[in-house]
Amino acid sequence: MTGMTPISRRAFVGAAAASLACGRGRRPNVVLIMSDDQGYGDLSLHGNPHLRTPHTDRLARDGAQLTQFHVSPVCAPTRASLLTGRYNYRTGVVDTYLGRAMMHTEEVTLAEILRDAGYRTGIFGKWHLGDNYPLRAMDQGFTESLLHNGGGIGQPSDPPGNLYFDPFLQHNGRAVQRKGYCTDIFFDAAMEWIADQGNQPFFAYIATNAPHTPLQVDERYVAPFREQGLDETTARVYGMVVNLDENIGRLTQRLDELGRDRDTIVIFLTDNGPQQDRFNAGMRGRKGSVYQGGIRVPCFVRWPGVIEAGRTIGEIAAHIDMVPTLLEACGVVLPSGLRIDGTSLWPALTGKGPAPAGRTLVFQWHRGDEPESFRASAVRTQRYKLVDGSALYDLEVDPAESRDLSGQQPELVATLRTRYEEWFRDVSSTRGYAPPRIHIGTPHENPVTLTRQDWRGPRAGWDRASLGHWEVYVASPGPYRVRLRFEKTEKPAPVRFRLGNRAESLLAPAGTEESIFTDVVLAEGEGRVEASVGDVGVQYVDFEKI
Repeated sequence: MTGMTPISRRAFVGAAAASLACGRGRRPNVVLIMSDDQGYGDLSLHGNPHLRTPHTDRLARDGAQLTQFHVSPVCAPTRASLLTGRYNYRTGVVDTYLGRAMMHTEEVTLAEILRDAGYRTGIFGKWHLGDNYPLRAMDQGFTESLLHNGGGIGQPSDPPGNLYFDPFLQHNGRAVQRKGYCTDIFFDAAMEWIADQGNQPFFAYIATNAPHTPLQVDERYVAPFREQGLDETTARVYGMVVNLDENIGRLTQRLDELGRDRDTIVIFLTDNGPQQDRFNAGMRGRKGSVYQGGIRVPCFVRWPGVIEAGRTIGEIAAHIDMVPTLLEACGVVLPSGLRIDGTSLWPALTGKGPAPAGRTLVFQWHRGDEPESFRASAVRTQRYKLVDGSALYDLEVDPAESRDLSGQQPELVATLRTRYEEWFRDVSSTRGYAPPRIHIGTPHENPVTLTRQDWRGPRAGWDRASLGHWEVYVASPGPYRVRLRFEKTEKPAPVRFRLGNRAESLLAPAGTEESIFTDVVLAEGEGRVEASVGDVGVQYVDFEKI
């Protein structure tokens, strides 16, 4: 496997990234839809006995289906690979929280490449690759963004009490509250933005947080599934999927009304397998697992008049292939010096060439600041799959991964282990696993709010007793106003703050919910923020450059 190295963003900004493919006089628009925790079996097209998803099914039937498409076992790693064309371990994204879901800014995204090729770029929904400058979607190529923070609405990166209904969101870096249900809001915003683009080519990335927990949705979507006798959790998930399907129908209808239907590529996929146990087309495992139930997902690509309706592609493919595929479809050349792991599927989608053959794909995920060799890993060829470096499955005859063949084929096990070891050394050598740093004191974001989404350390977590720290870079020296926010104290408690050689403390009286330190003079450079009340961490730290 070839070593991949990132390039500086400056190496390609301003370069001739846009170049129309030979013989094509138009550049298509791109709408990329990705749902959250929706499994392969959460579509009527895939045999679900309870669920009807006519609009999503129609996308599949009107275009091409990638029937062996794979992603990472959890969401942030999938999103990093989807947008860079690179294995997520190269990008710094190894997990979903505790500072492990922040992508290094040296990574070049699909949005940046298309933006520099003349496309308008918008993201609506879930980014989950960094909430603060310089890690936000708006810092990584998206000129329009309407997003929730962190990995989902209601998580610790949100204001307390945030809900799927009338949520507080981030619109181009500013906090706003929008009325309505979150999935409807994201699709409405995307459709309004698309309508405003005129004849300008656009890339719209609609990444819903549905059907991720908490399972909040209008009761009218849940009731039909309760009536079928399904448990409450499944009924709510399916209700959220039905709402999502309706929004996909509204979107495709709107593209048609705008006259953009035949010059727009629409892609639908999901970020990993289902979070909860339910119908999953007979596959083993679910979200978090490297068995097929955790990493094989739907992927449909539609472009009327270009991609033949009903086409199916059974060769293995993955999230890392989306960048080169869409760049080729849009006639945009990969910037010189940028190295990716994915392969273009465009010839296979259009029937002008075969799908990539003889590939080996690797997937891995587990909790921790750094990956461990072979732990929770899968090496996938077209026919075989090696799990955790030891169990071998023949997916051609055993798609449920129920019979371990490692004892019968030790030579194949050894071969796949070697391929994994080469891959692991390669991706780990890209930049290592030190986390990106949040920047404080820049004109791009002031004030800066640090949340438990991105803190780190052995006691870091989301419960009341957690304690962590943040890795930051103070971009501008001088005085700051530092506010610590925390749960109301039941009795007087010491409040402490430290960054570099600057430490502050005070005794907060009972009933206090925040403490403010004014005129805190910080030096420029890297540092670690520690903030606590009593012996536990605070909920938020706000830095405002004075």
